[in-house]
Amino acid sequence: MSWLVRISSSSNSHHHFFLSSTAMAMCSSFCPRIPNSLRQKPIFSFPRKPLFSLSFKVFSSQAPAPTNASANCISLNSMTIPLSDGSPTRVGFLGLGIMGTPMAQNLIKAGCDVTVWNRTKSKCDPLISLGAKYKPSAEEVAAYCDLTFAMLADPESALDVACGKQGAASGIGPGKGYVDVSTVDVATSKLINGHIKATGASFLEAPVSGSKKPAEDGQLIFLTAGDKSLYDTVAPLLDIMGKSRFYLGDVGNGAAMKLVVNMIMGSMMASFSEGLILSEKVGLDPDVLVEVVAQGAISAPMYKLKGPSMTKSLYPTAFPLKHQQKDLRLALGLAESVSQSTPIAAAANELYKVAKSHGLSDQDFSAVIEALKAKQ
Repeated sequence: MSWLVRISSSSNSHHHFFLSSTAMAMCSSFCPRIPNSLRQKPIFSFPRKPLFSLSFKVFSSQAPAPTNASANCISLNSMTIPLSDGSPTRVGFLGLGIMGTPMAQNLIKAGCDVTVWNRTKSKCDPLISLGAKYKPSAEEVAAYCDLTFAMLADPESALDVACGKQGAASGIGPGKGYVDVSTVDVATSKLINGHIKATGASFLEAPVSGSKKPAEDGQLIFLTAGDKSLYDTVAPLLDIMGKSRFYLGDVGNGAAMKLVVNMIMGSMMASFSEGLILSEKVGLDPDVLVEVVAQGAISAPMYKLKGPSMTKSLYPTAFPLKHQQKDLRLALGLAESVSQSTPIAAAANELYKVAKSHGLSDQDFSAVIEALKAKQ
């Protein structure tokens, strides 16, 4: 037996979802748990009226429960996050690259009022076709919107978009919030924080763990730090774009956590690449190695996802190699700032630099294996 879940919005429209008997076996513990994205959370001054009502009915069916991002978007359809005067929150999004585009798209699909900007205007067009508004500068987006997100490729871009000419700091002001989800170093994050707070606005750093597919599926992990009230304010929006979020305290902690995570990831991929190359050299089947690793103590989703393509010399870009090398460089700088030795990460960084020199910057970071092949 399966369960039918009906989600009703204030417009009296209903959406039905099917949950298998296995998934509902623990019904007594399941029913009270409303997903984070449906919980009422404070946005400036929230009215106390719930956004949704949930009803559960028993229904016999073998239809599986929807688990993809589109299902989540349906459950949040027509979502508005009201201000104290009852008007919906205006959400800005700056930077529409490989990560920013799907993140903004999920906000739009969830019914948010989104205004976008990108240095290359053509990248805004697909989102405009979905209902987003457009402003010709970061300054104008920040002036128009209540909350502005920024997803830029590197510290230099993040700083320029926030604090440069026609940057967000020129348009933002008291009562507004700026959330930088870019991966930057601690010093850059603190510098942006200073510029934003000088305008009377609030700042939150929120770099994400996850690549293209998790961004598309709304399965990112947010590593936040900064203004706690702003964190509470944007939590419903983070829940649309991600599966979990961590609040880590003062500005700089989020940036540091992201760099440590990506340092580990880059080193793991370099080591995995060495293993694939070595297995083939000694006459083993690298595809079998991928299966063995997947079933052992060192199993990791990254190996299972990337391994089959790597053995075929295919590197579809989910996280560009140039960004992985940038993050390793920043992580090594962080380690040096506290006199911490990181020899494994340092060696991995050199391997990614070799891969970049072979023209692999825009390939997926798993293409680092080609740097090892070049040394044969």
